Amino acid sequence: MEIQHKRSMRQHCALKHGILKEFLAEFLGTFVLVLFGCGSVAQTVLSRNTLGEPLTVHIGFSVGLMMAAYVAGGVSGGHVNPAVSLAMVILGKLKIWKFPFYVIAQFLGAFVGAAAVFGLYYDAFMDFTSGILSVTGINATGHIFASYPARHLSVLGGFIDQVVGTGMLVLCILAIIDGGNIGAPKGVEPLAIGLIIMAIGVSMGLNCGYPLNPARDLGPRLFTAVAGWGMEVFSTADYWWWIPVAGPMVGGVVAAVIYYLLIELHHHHDEPENSLKDKYEMITMS
Repeated sequence: MEIQHKRSMRQHCALKHGILKEFLAEFLGTFVLVLFGCGSVAQTVLSRNTLGEPLTVHIGFSVGLMMAAYVAGGVSGGHVNPAVSLAMVILGKLKIWKFPFYVIAQFLGAFVGAAAVFGLYYDAFMDFTSGILSVTGINATGHIFASYPARHLSVLGGFIDQVVGTGMLVLCILAIIDGGNIGAPKGVEPLAIGLIIMAIGVSMGLNCGYPLNPARDLGPRLFTAVAGWGMEVFSTADYWWWIPVAGPMVGGVVAAVIYYLLIELHHHHDEPENSLKDKYEMITMS
């Protein structure tokens, strides 16, 4: 009886269209990434560094990406990042008509993830800020959700930072999922990809906190704009907001082209054509 009930539920509730399944997977995966990542920043800031530090933030984003990959990887590839999706389009590993669906799902997942963090820590936010939500100042909290540049960073420097950081993320992801390369054991790919974020965090986090992901940065930034921080989230630091949106997209494309020209193009021809695709569909990206 129970088996029949489960079958009936599956028949009535299961989605028939593949793109809808992939949309939901990207949405939920990005939600998980932002909840763990921004949640780790919130705990650190709102506790005034008594329950967190830079290392715990790196761990939060690394594990968040790893879990996002496990959640969405088997359905959509677990991109959870428009820059990764664009790189896959360039390499012919994602159909271009699917790209807008992936990006919308990623932005919505990031927006809802930020809302969840704010709801989870609402009382702590009110206590920390006395009800005044700001981007700058001693009790600033806007940086919990989105990136803002360090004082020393120029616009050009910030753009280069995002191109290089995201480029390394995409380059290493391609190496991990490449069936013609050493790769990673089946099921371990998300762990390896999470370690990429850890490496980037501890080596390239000084300038602006390694956003590397237009959805992860702009989605929560939009949430803060409507949740009480106002349009200051866009105007601060000479309208910095577009840097972590445009920079990662450029970096993802550049890395995809470099990996293809320097590595993938030179694989032995007797390698099965779909080996990379098969491995890629099992896993993730950020």
